[in-house]
Amino acid sequence: MAARDPVKTARNRLIAKMKEDLRAMLPKVLKETGFASEASLNAVIGGKAQEFIDLHHQVILSPDQYVTCYTRGFKAAMSPPGRPFPNAHRQNFERLKSSKASQKYFILFLKRAYLNHFEELSRKRPQLSEAEVWMGQLVTPRFNKRKGEWENDRSEIRHFPKLYWTIGHVVHTGLVIPDEEEKISFGSVDEYLTFFKNVLVRNSGSRYEKAIAERYVAFVKAAKDPEGVPLLIPEYRYEGKAAKHRFRLDFCIIDPFTMQKVGYELSPWSTHGYLTKLKGLTQKEINELAKDNFDKEMAKHKAFFKRYKIYALIYTDKDLADIDAIFEDMKQYLEPVDEVVQLDFDLIGKFFG
Repeated sequence: MAARDPVKTARNRLIAKMKEDLRAMLPKVLKETGFASEASLNAVIGGKAQEFIDLHHQVILSPDQYVTCYTRGFKAAMSPPGRPFPNAHRQNFERLKSSKASQKYFILFLKRAYLNHFEELSRKRPQLSEAEVWMGQLVTPRFNKRKGEWENDRSEIRHFPKLYWTIGHVVHTGLVIPDEEEKISFGSVDEYLTFFKNVLVRNSGSRYEKAIAERYVAFVKAAKDPEGVPLLIPEYRYEGKAAKHRFRLDFCIIDPFTMQKVGYELSPWSTHGYLTKLKGLTQKEINELAKDNFDKEMAKHKAFFKRYKIYALIYTDKDLADIDAIFEDMKQYLEPVDEVVQLDFDLIGKFFG
């Protein structure tokens, strides 16, 4: 049996105590505000969180921050005071304002709500505009039969149980087939790694990409938590289902905690700079061809940076002579660290003995 997480245990204990305190306050709150029941009161408070807070994008790191975000949204949604026909938010506010007990209940309820959803609210989530980062890879895929295409289930993105853009992510969701109600599913990490190496990368025809893939597979298999290793995304493109992509990167890694992306471009001279059919051309014309090649290569990297803030590392022939060194560069991004200071509820509870 897996050992219990003392921090989660302490958080659950705190949530249970908050529930007891809310129940103790409830009779007085209902009497003073006129709400019919606990359910109706809680619905008025808890049912508005989605409206008052951007729960998809906003990262919230404490109960007090959650209360602040909620009350700011609540205030903005209320009709101005004194209007002859106040909206529902203003009416609810005035009912809660009329009772000191209900104000205390309101704050405690919101803090408990935050703790109940602590893990999903305290981590950074992918922006909806970037939720499809790779052909066939979405955050929370569902097939829209009316449109005949795959899309992200927006409501489930923040509840997603795995770290985003990791091996565990793709094993959990599979890869979708555009415009078809089918998915490529993986029963294990090993199944995905086999697909990655022998289907996704092998088709590129690049011996350098194959060498990187071999090292990545070995790295994942040796990892303490293989599912937590970020995906090494091959042939990264940003133009979705477009039949012809102007630009692509050989590989991309996305940090599951910060959502920052780093790209890798393997650029041997033979495919990225070599000039052919030069017979009869003047030196000036040859220089123009070389300049055009260079401009196209730089345009790709500028496009990725401007659109998605992806900085791409470029490896040329001298670098490619040592694939191990290149993979060492990648490893620092394949071992991400969650640097956000999480609330240690166990420490809080035990601090004074």
